[in-house]
Amino acid sequence: MKRSHGPEPEAERPEIPTRLLVHALVREDGVVDAAELYAVAAQLGMTDQQVRLCVKRLVTEGGFTQEGRGRKAVLRAVADDTGAIAPDADHVRYAYCQDRGEAPWNGTWHLFAFAIPEARRTARDALRETLLHLGAAPVQGGLYVCANPIADLVEARARNLGVLDTVTFLTSTDLRVGETDGPQALAAAIWPLDEIAARHERLAAFARSCAARLSGAEPLSGTEQLTLAVELAAAFARAMDPDPLLPPELLPQPWPGSSARRLAQECWTALQALPDARDASSPRLFRLYSDAIAPRGGR
Repeated sequence: MKRSHGPEPEAERPEIPTRLLVHALVREDGVVDAAELYAVAAQLGMTDQQVRLCVKRLVTEGGFTQEGRGRKAVLRAVADDTGAIAPDADHVRYAYCQDRGEAPWNGTWHLFAFAIPEARRTARDALRETLLHLGAAPVQGGLYVCANPIADLVEARARNLGVLDTVTFLTSTDLRVGETDGPQALAAAIWPLDEIAARHERLAAFARSCAARLSGAEPLSGTEQLTLAVELAAAFARAMDPDPLLPPELLPQPWPGSSARRLAQECWTALQALPDARDASSPRLFRLYSDAIAPRGGR
């Protein structure tokens, strides 16, 4: 993968949908304070009308109940809403494990082949999405490859979908696609490394701007702290969700993912140290991300 040596990308603020913001501000007791919601939304450039319409949709869908009106309202989450903002903790921990050199690659490729009939298209699409989420990539129709040992997870998903009998599992240490057979060359040919690196570079740029704000002479207000936390979570998710977490042995070095994750962790630690973040009424977002960025072993 060819990397340019141009200027560092600007710290672009991540775009945050209003719906995601509401979920991000749910406290440990399942409550969203409307005054807090409107204040953070304003910091993010959202209008009051956007917030009102979003809240109305969420209540209509049954995800929240509402008591009161306007900024004096209280929203209560009816169901588990953490999937809207929570990181995949195992995915994140594994990334930090790789960054510390605790998950070396053993040279084995993990391959999965399946031929699910059109009549079971929904299950086929679900299995494909699972493979992509776990970092696998298509080599050709119905054949996916991953550098990490995800067979147990794929098997569990295939079994749950009722298509396990259509899936073939195999491993190889001498994978070749056409004339490409070197591990790094294969990784560059199969995964969009430039796109993955660019997402991490944007995260790193935002994390640096976040760190600058946290260390500035003027202390951040509670609303500003919350806004920064939501933006950092969104930027982190955008970089990590599509990252296949290829082993360092397969990536160009230095790889921007490692430095971006380190910078994000430093920012999150600084945010957690602020008095408002330690308050019992702080959003569960703080706990979810602090749990995820504290690696505890393998995937």
